[in-house]
Amino acid sequence: MLNIHMPRLSLYRPEKTKDYSFLDGVVYEQFTVGGTDFNIHKYLGPKTTLAEDATAEQPIYDVVKETNIQDLLFLENRDRKYEPNIYNIRGIYNVQDIDFDLSQFGLFLSNDTLFMTIHITDSVRILGRKIMSGDVLELPHLKDEYALNDHSVALKRFYVVEDVNRASEGFSPTWYPHLYRIKLKQIMDSQEYKEILDLPANEDEPGEGNLRDLLSTYETEMQINDAVVAQAEADAGLSGYDTSHYYSLSTNSDGSVDLETAQTDLDGNTAARPGRSGYDGYLLGTADAPNGADFGMGISFPLSSETGDYFLRTDFMPKRLFRYNGTSWVKMQDGVRMTMTQTDTRKTQKTSFVNNTNTNNIGGETVNERQSLSKALRPKGLENDN
Repeated sequence: MLNIHMPRLSLYRPEKTKDYSFLDGVVYEQFTVGGTDFNIHKYLGPKTTLAEDATAEQPIYDVVKETNIQDLLFLENRDRKYEPNIYNIRGIYNVQDIDFDLSQFGLFLSNDTLFMTIHITDSVRILGRKIMSGDVLELPHLKDEYALNDHSVALKRFYVVEDVNRASEGFSPTWYPHLYRIKLKQIMDSQEYKEILDLPANEDEPGEGNLRDLLSTYETEMQINDAVVAQAEADAGLSGYDTSHYYSLSTNSDGSVDLETAQTDLDGNTAARPGRSGYDGYLLGTADAPNGADFGMGISFPLSSETGDYFLRTDFMPKRLFRYNGTSWVKMQDGVRMTMTQTDTRKTQKTSFVNNTNTNNIGGETVNERQSLSKALRPKGLENDN
């Protein structure tokens, strides 16, 4: 008797057969018919400055692999390099309304994230690799030709790829995937996308401005910030609390009131000359004498003085007000009430220590750091090293 064995029926094969190629072509046809074009700015990788050849005027960059990480501490690639050539690929996504979410305090944009589906083999063939985080997509069909601006070109829409996964609907009956599902977010005017935003807004007229002039909200945000700072300076121009409109009695060190004769100015206002301010608190001291009394100023004390004279030493940081008690100059208060915005005029530890711009040489590299901390951490024997 002749034994006939039927082959085992199975849609899955250990290798990709012609069935896979046929189904892949059928899936791709869906994108040809119903997909939309989008342009890809291919991410090449982070760029680092070549210290031996680069200068501040002409920086030279060395492009590394796109899988490398520039900053391992924060896991960021801030200085990104993009290929000048633009690649065109087709994709499909569900168009959604961008609504405001009022369920929480404030306004929040919802549905501002796009999830797009692309064909795997077609995208790899065009890009030379799979699409990855950092690639920037431009959607031409979302151009806004009627934006409320004075520009003659349409506003473009750019999205950056944040995540890439295989789409569940892209698996065929043979159990092989055919589709990528990518998560997209709109780009902003930041360091990562500098090369893209430096591109001309109008390809036909490259000298008429760049994309940053069209898409960036930097100027508007700076105008808002300046307006907020100006209002804050008008409402509270100095730090701390203002006690200059209060009258300070002349008191002794034990707290008793000194019954001395008050001086009278030309307007008939009395002005006692106390030995210290009658108010204690955080950031109360000013560079003015109490009760509006007259005082001198300079980097050294005067040679002749009378009891009760005030003198402001401008070589102290912050400025320090002294009072002459007949034998010596006694500290009264420091001028700690200063503006919080003008860093070029206020002399405090905040501007000289926290915002220290001094440079040091660490490991052969010149870096900006807090100089006092670097000296404290410097090994013995290297105190004179920069």
